Amino acid sequence: MSARTLPLTEPLYKYLLEHSLREPPVLARLRDETQRMPQASMQIAPEQGQFLALLVRLAGARRCLEVGTFTGYSSTAVALALPADGRIVCMDVSEEYTARARRAWDEAGVAGKIELRLGPARESLAALADEGGAGRYDFAFIDADKGNYVHYYEAALALLRPGGLIAVDNTLWNGAVADPADDSDDTVAIRAFNDAVHGDERVDVSLVPIGDGLTLARKRAS
Repeated sequence: MSARTLPLTEPLYKYLLEHSLREPPVLARLRDETQRMPQASMQIAPEQGQFLALLVRLAGARRCLEVGTFTGYSSTAVALALPADGRIVCMDVSEEYTARARRAWDEAGVAGKIELRLGPARESLAALADEGGAGRYDFAFIDADKGNYVHYYEAALALLRPGGLIAVDNTLWNGAVADPADDSDDTVAIRAFNDAVHGDERVDVSLVPIGDGLTLARKRAS
């Protein structure tokens, strides 16, 4: 027994995957292909994708947001978890990476559930608000440039309904957030984000040690 989260040794991590992961073949192929790309570290862990899908199902989500799509692992996992009438708006700046995402969506049969908006996410989020999106979304996943995390969080929170959930990736940042000697821009930005969410009384919050750290923030009723 332990009163704190266990450290994940390689044998224990292997056991975790063997006894939890139910990865569809389309996601396994996408993960394998992405691992051979120069920016492979941007891809979420497979158990994290499965966890996001479970959260979407638990929330009964139908309208979702994603800030930072990369090659499409998380959006495909979420879209597969959505009901037939569910929709996810994906935001990214890379035509190259999202071209691979589009192939994954087609292969998984979920392309009809996904709208991709290419361009700066700050502009895309503002456009969704201008289109009457405030309070209309159930779930948001943020995994993009760290310097804009606070902005993405605030914009997503405005778009979520009360009871809606935001999941934010990389909030433990490979442990760098706890290293006072690390003052790199991304580390400083993630620390600022973590501080802001921890003190935000508009949400219920939990920072979960899955993948590179996943912050969950549930929007309270006003």
